[in-house]
Amino acid sequence: MNRKQQGFTLIEIAIVLVIIGLLLGGVLKGQELITSARVRNLISQQDGVKAAFFGFQDRFRAFPGDYTTATTNIVGATRNGNGNGRVQASAAACSSPCTNQENLVVWEHLSRSGFINGTYTWAATQTDTTSLKNPYGIYTDLAFDATYGQASATNPDRHSIKTGGQIPVEIITEMDRKIDDGLPYTGGFQFSAYTGNAAAAPVDTGANTCVTLLSPATSSTWASTSGQTNCGGASLL
Repeated sequence: MNRKQQGFTLIEIAIVLVIIGLLLGGVLKGQELITSARVRNLISQQDGVKAAFFGFQDRFRAFPGDYTTATTNIVGATRNGNGNGRVQASAAACSSPCTNQENLVVWEHLSRSGFINGTYTWAATQTDTTSLKNPYGIYTDLAFDATYGQASATNPDRHSIKTGGQIPVEIITEMDRKIDDGLPYTGGFQFSAYTGNAAAAPVDTGANTCVTLLSPATSSTWASTSGQTNCGGASLL
């Protein structure tokens, strides 16, 4: 008695392949949506702080963190700045009447005056109650310094909002493409080695770099396919 061999028909195989294709497409689309959401979150945070910075300046005619009469004019403020037009990142630079880092005081001034959500109170070190954090749990920074652009270059001091580190390179790359020129050393959004949380600082040279260094340096690009997970940027003000 002969038995007929049975197998999948071409139609059945085609259906299975279509289902597999749909599943793969869904996974890839889901990853794309997650990436886009993270990029939008970072952009929104940077834009929010930037708007708060200029809104505070417009209301009080001074920079947050640097405001000399904050304790008098802002309910809940515990520290004043020295009014030299710079949000100083060190106690040594911020002399009397300011004896504390203005880049930590800045979050207190912005939150107590209602320009950002949350309640921050100055303390000598960064904590969850003193500094704003990025979506990856790393502290951000707003200060007048040179921690932006090529780390080995001599950059002029200026105010900038640092994202903090631990941001995947593909996220920071897409962020730069959406809000600026997509390059790490030029434009209004650039690479930053600012760390936050005493974590390892993002790097733009050597191993585990966030940047593909080219000559001239201004033509360098983000190392978007390197898989680096610790990168950061700065919005220049």
